[in-house]
Amino acid sequence: MIIDLTAYTAAALLLLRIIIAIVFFSSGKSHVANPVERGKSIGLPPAATTVLGIAEIAGAISIAFGVFTQVGAVLLMCTMLGAMYKKIVVWNTGFYAKEGYGWHYDLLLFLGCLVLFTTAGGMYVLY
Repeated sequence: MIIDLTAYTAAALLLLRIIIAIVFFSSGKSHVANPVERGKSIGLPPAATTVLGIAEIAGAISIAFGVFTQVGAVLLMCTMLGAMYKKIVVWNTGFYAKEGYGWHYDLLLFLGCLVLFTTAGGMYVLY
Protein backbone atom coordinates (compact mmCIF):
# COMPACT_ATOMS: atom_id res chain seq x y z
CA MET A 1 0.00 0.00 0.00
CA ILE A 2 1.40 3.39 -0.98
CA ILE A 3 -0.58 5.44 1.53
CA ASP A 4 -2.64 4.02 4.38
CA LEU A 5 -6.08 5.57 4.00
CA THR A 6 -8.03 2.98 5.97
CA ALA A 7 -8.90 5.65 8.52
CA TYR A 8 -11.17 7.15 5.85
CA THR A 9 -13.09 3.99 5.03
CA ALA A 10 -16.11 4.95 7.14
CA ALA A 11 -16.34 8.35 5.46
CA ALA A 12 -15.96 6.78 2.01
CA LEU A 13 -18.79 4.33 2.75
CA LEU A 14 -20.97 7.19 3.97
CA LEU A 15 -20.36 9.09 0.72
CA LEU A 16 -21.12 5.93 -1.27
CA ARG A 17 -24.37 5.51 0.65
CA ILE A 18 -25.38 9.10 -0.02
CA ILE A 19 -24.70 9.09 -3.76
CA ILE A 20 -26.41 5.72 -4.27
CA ALA A 21 -29.39 6.95 -2.25
CA ILE A 22 -29.66 10.09 -4.41
CA VAL A 23 -29.64 8.07 -7.62
CA PHE A 24 -32.25 5.57 -6.45
CA PHE A 25 -34.48 8.11 -4.72
CA SER A 26 -34.59 10.20 -7.89
CA SER A 27 -35.40 7.16 -10.03
CA GLY A 28 -38.02 5.86 -7.59
CA LYS A 29 -39.67 9.26 -7.36
CA SER A 30 -39.98 9.35 -11.17
CA HIS A 31 -41.50 5.86 -11.20
CA VAL A 32 -44.09 6.77 -8.56
CA ALA A 33 -44.92 10.19 -10.03
CA ASN A 34 -45.37 8.96 -13.64
CA PRO A 35 -46.05 5.21 -13.54
CA VAL A 36 -47.75 5.06 -16.95
CA GLU A 37 -45.04 6.96 -18.81
CA ARG A 38 -42.15 5.32 -16.96
CA GLY A 39 -43.78 1.90 -17.26
CA LYS A 40 -43.97 2.23 -21.03
CA SER A 41 -40.29 3.16 -21.23
CA ILE A 42 -39.19 0.11 -19.24
CA GLY A 43 -41.86 -2.32 -20.39
CA LEU A 44 -43.78 -2.71 -17.13
CA PRO A 45 -47.42 -2.11 -16.24
CA PRO A 46 -48.12 1.02 -14.15
CA ALA A 47 -48.79 -0.98 -10.95
CA ALA A 48 -45.45 -2.80 -11.21
CA THR A 49 -43.71 0.49 -11.99
CA THR A 50 -45.20 2.02 -8.85
CA VAL A 51 -44.06 -0.95 -6.73
CA LEU A 52 -40.59 -0.65 -8.26
CA GLY A 53 -40.54 3.06 -7.43
CA ILE A 54 -41.60 2.46 -3.84
CA ALA A 55 -38.89 -0.21 -3.45
CA GLU A 56 -36.27 2.20 -4.81
CA ILE A 57 -37.40 4.99 -2.49
CA ALA A 58 -37.50 2.68 0.53
CA GLY A 59 -34.04 1.29 -0.25
CA ALA A 60 -32.64 4.78 -0.81
CA ILE A 61 -33.99 6.09 2.50
CA SER A 62 -32.72 3.00 4.28
CA ILE A 63 -29.16 3.33 3.07
CA ALA A 64 -29.07 7.13 3.28
CA PHE A 65 -30.01 7.19 6.95
CA GLY A 66 -28.26 3.95 7.84
CA VAL A 67 -31.39 2.22 9.10
CA PHE A 68 -31.50 -1.46 8.13
CA THR A 69 -28.80 -0.65 5.58
CA GLN A 70 -28.36 -4.26 4.50
CA VAL A 71 -32.09 -4.67 3.85
CA GLY A 72 -32.09 -1.49 1.78
CA ALA A 73 -29.01 -2.64 -0.13
CA VAL A 74 -30.66 -5.98 -0.95
CA LEU A 75 -33.79 -4.19 -2.19
CA LEU A 76 -31.70 -2.04 -4.49
CA MET A 77 -29.56 -4.98 -5.61
CA CYS A 78 -32.74 -6.81 -6.64
CA THR A 79 -33.91 -3.82 -8.68
CA MET A 80 -30.54 -3.72 -10.42
CA LEU A 81 -30.64 -7.44 -11.14
CA GLY A 82 -34.05 -6.88 -12.73
CA ALA A 83 -32.75 -3.95 -14.76
CA MET A 84 -29.72 -5.91 -15.96
CA TYR A 85 -31.90 -8.92 -16.84
CA LYS A 86 -34.21 -6.70 -18.85
CA LYS A 87 -31.33 -5.04 -20.70
CA ILE A 88 -29.28 -8.19 -21.34
CA VAL A 89 -31.93 -10.87 -21.95
CA VAL A 90 -35.08 -9.05 -23.08
CA TRP A 91 -33.66 -6.06 -24.97
CA ASN A 92 -30.30 -7.65 -26.01
CA THR A 93 -28.48 -4.49 -24.94
CA GLY A 94 -24.70 -4.49 -24.98
CA PHE A 95 -22.47 -3.59 -22.05
CA TYR A 96 -22.12 0.02 -23.25
CA ALA A 97 -24.72 -0.03 -26.05
CA LYS A 98 -25.68 2.95 -28.16
CA GLU A 99 -26.14 6.34 -26.53
CA GLY A 100 -24.77 5.04 -23.22
CA TYR A 101 -27.85 2.99 -22.31
CA GLY A 102 -25.97 -0.24 -21.72
CA TRP A 103 -26.00 -2.22 -18.50
CA HIS A 104 -22.58 -1.00 -17.28
CA TYR A 105 -24.26 1.68 -15.15
CA ASP A 106 -26.61 -0.87 -13.59
CA LEU A 107 -23.68 -3.14 -12.79
CA LEU A 108 -21.81 -0.31 -11.03
CA LEU A 109 -24.87 0.49 -8.90
CA PHE A 110 -25.33 -3.20 -8.11
CA LEU A 111 -21.69 -3.49 -7.00
CA GLY A 112 -21.95 -0.30 -4.93
CA CYS A 113 -24.95 -1.81 -3.15
CA LEU A 114 -23.05 -5.07 -2.73
CA VAL A 115 -20.26 -3.16 -0.97
CA LEU A 116 -22.84 -1.55 1.32
CA PHE A 117 -24.41 -4.93 2.00
CA THR A 118 -21.13 -6.65 2.85
CA THR A 119 -19.90 -3.78 5.05
CA ALA A 120 -23.33 -3.09 6.60
CA GLY A 121 -22.90 0.51 5.44
CA GLY A 122 -19.85 1.29 7.53
CA MET A 123 -19.50 2.95 10.91
CA TYR A 124 -21.95 5.81 10.43
CA VAL A 125 -25.23 3.91 10.56
CA LEU A 126 -28.11 4.12 13.01
CA TYR A 127 -28.97 0.41 12.91
